[in-house]
Amino acid sequence: MSESVGGQGVPALEARSIVKSFGTVRALRGASFQAYPGEVTALVGDNGAGKSTLIKVLSGVYSPDEGEVLVDGRPVSIPTPQAASALGIETVYQDLALAPDLDAASNVFLGRELRRFKVLHDQREMRKRTAASFAELGVGLVQDLRVPVASFSGGQRQSVAIARAAMWAEHVIIMDEPTAALGVIQTAKVLELIHSVRERGLAVVFISHNLPQVIEVADRIEVMRLGARVARFRRGEAGVERLIASISGAYANEEVAR
Repeated sequence: MSESVGGQGVPALEARSIVKSFGTVRALRGASFQAYPGEVTALVGDNGAGKSTLIKVLSGVYSPDEGEVLVDGRPVSIPTPQAASALGIETVYQDLALAPDLDAASNVFLGRELRRFKVLHDQREMRKRTAASFAELGVGLVQDLRVPVASFSGGQRQSVAIARAAMWAEHVIIMDEPTAALGVIQTAKVLELIHSVRERGLAVVFISHNLPQVIEVADRIEVMRLGARVARFRRGEAGVERLIASISGAYANEEVAR
């Protein structure tokens, strides 16, 4: 496996030798992964490589059969997504998990609503904090914050989901194919937002099949194949052809030898 030197210091999020099976199907075969503060770490691999299963282990959807997960160097248990959030890990899934009939602020504070008199939602304060967070991240929305997100473009909805994750994450944001359904302009804006999140010192995990985009945005790239990590690259160490070869297994023996 190509073992380029990782980030500086202790990983914000680390998986060590994770095994996960579903009946007779072994989805993860000793998978390892590291994401460092202030970096974008891309996770790539073909369909069935184990990316989604690994991410679901790291975000509390699945519990591993073997192996361990560490946050800031400490072994942790992540039995539920709520437990992941409590550890400062937020995930932006492809379906975004937004409530389309609610406005942006209500979506950002969904499940964490601010209240007045312990009963009423404090909509004004939630909009104020949402606007401040969006401004800090450089999120530009055409619509008023009071407008339901159902009227937003795909890129704007994605920005709301990422900004929500950035507002609550203390350590890591995991993004699963965040630009898959977006046009060129919307994609560029989302990639800018990812850079803004990274600049805040958070570890960003970026899952994508778009290899040119991965090369553009990632500080490090980790390649999975058949349920395990088979290669790691720093920025500039691998082009599209090298990544494809690692994903397909053409460089498997060379990577292990190194």
